[in-house]
Amino acid sequence: MSMPQDPAPRLERDILAMRVAREFNDGDVVNLGIGIPTLCSDFVPPGVQLLYHSESGVLNCGPLAADGQGNVDLINAGGQFLEPVPGMSFFDSAEAFAMIRGGHIDVTVLGSLQVSATGDMANWFLPSRGVGNVGGAMDLAGGAKKVIAAMEHNDRTGASKIVQECSYPLTSQGCVSLIVTDIAVFNVDENGLELIEVAPGWAPENISAVTDAQFEVAHDIKEFELL
Repeated sequence: MSMPQDPAPRLERDILAMRVAREFNDGDVVNLGIGIPTLCSDFVPPGVQLLYHSESGVLNCGPLAADGQGNVDLINAGGQFLEPVPGMSFFDSAEAFAMIRGGHIDVTVLGSLQVSATGDMANWFLPSRGVGNVGGAMDLAGGAKKVIAAMEHNDRTGASKIVQECSYPLTSQGCVSLIVTDIAVFNVDENGLELIEVAPGWAPENISAVTDAQFEVAHDIKEFELL
């Protein structure tokens, strides 16, 4: 797929994670998905204390453990080692999923293959490869109070991952309220998409050129805010 030339570099994954972490509030119970979402734990704003939850049966764990400091009994849903902290809790996966389904997760951050203009999420099956994995994302997308999609704006072929309607099998309908990509930030509600932030060097018309979905532009649009 031919794509317009980017007007400026796309942001690194760490920067996306840093931007997402600004959405966390002190005391939130947070579940982080695999990939970019996992990195968010390294950029929590000062003074904000979170209770991290994992489908593997952990609550109130620390961020990712330093290299060589991992414990095979303390991992997140992606199999990455976590840092132990005082007061953390352990339980089985049934209880972990009961917390999700009971609406006790304040924020979940998930990667996605597609997100629609109305907040539908498709992140479990890639038709072109015939590969899929039904997992905790389905419960989180439906059970968390706030769902943030953190992902690259376009896939490896250049196709937009923000689409008017998802063509991949859905994970959940109307669940996403914020999309953070390597070039843009969108609010999502019943009225559709609103572009609220752009990466440095990008303008709304540049975003539109690489986005399948239609969107409105906020009157106070600004560059990515990280502080």
